[in-house]
Amino acid sequence: MENQPANQFNIEITEEVAEGSYVNLAIITHSDAEFVIDFVNIMPGTPKSKVKSRVIFTPMHAKRFMKALQENIGRFEATNGTIKDLEQIQLPLNFGGMTGQA
Repeated sequence: MENQPANQFNIEITEEVAEGSYVNLAIITHSDAEFVIDFVNIMPGTPKSKVKSRVIFTPMHAKRFMKALQENIGRFEATNGTIKDLEQIQLPLNFGGMTGQA
């Protein structure tokens, strides 16, 4: 066995997973035992969307994830400026796609 520090992990990623998936909606549900986050890509003009990925956390890991995300957003904003919240942005109802007429 290789000598590896006790707190170091060897993590591998497949090419397919490394490509990632674009999502613009997260649906979060929970029970007493777990948090479930479904990541979805909703496209304008399409009546149906599919869940691209589902992640299931224990409550403890969900909270650790939230703290890590907050920390990383803080670092990003320190370098790049404040991220506008959706409430601060006026989105057109057509999401920039073609507008239908009656």
